[in-house]
Amino acid sequence: MPSIVKKTFEVARATGNHLIVQVKGNQPKLLKQVRALAREAPALSTHRQHDHARQRIERREVRVFAAAALPPEWDGLIHTVIEVQRSRDKFYPKRGEWRKTQETAYYVSDCEPMVGAQSYAQAIRGHWSIENRQHYVRDVSLGEDRSRIRHNPGVFARLRSFALNLLRSSGVTNIAEALYDNALNLDRILGYVGVVQEH
Repeated sequence: MPSIVKKTFEVARATGNHLIVQVKGNQPKLLKQVRALAREAPALSTHRQHDHARQRIERREVRVFAAAALPPEWDGLIHTVIEVQRSRDKFYPKRGEWRKTQETAYYVSDCEPMVGAQSYAQAIRGHWSIENRQHYVRDVSLGEDRSRIRHNPGVFARLRSFALNLLRSSGVTNIAEALYDNALNLDRILGYVGVVQEH
């Protein structure tokens, strides 16, 4: 039986779509192959990004490789291997110290390598911005995964969505910080766009 990743690429090709897929530990053979390719082959293009946010500095280097060295089973499906090296320095105020983390992620795509490292970097960052703006916020800041509600959980999911949409429409970018500030001063909630006050 072919792997899920391979089936996905076959469906994308049959329907005329393109995709970028992160290769993780659940595809050990493919992960080993793309790691070896990134170690041995010359990069066709490289793009570096540097972000400085409050209490966090992140550096990313994206390198693009032609997938010609992958085994024949991927021929015609995967054209590009993308390596993303991330280095983060994060400040922890409680400890008064900076901590550094490094990670390398690998992606494969059916698009041609000539698309370039900058375009691949933007596509990958675009995916993570959706992940961070929605799923991460719902799971961590709004506590959706920790919820013990068993009767009508959908009602509370809608309330979380309503709260998140209310904050977003009011221009809030840091949900966790806004929730904390609102807990300290409930009058702030009345100032959000869409909250109607009765007189």
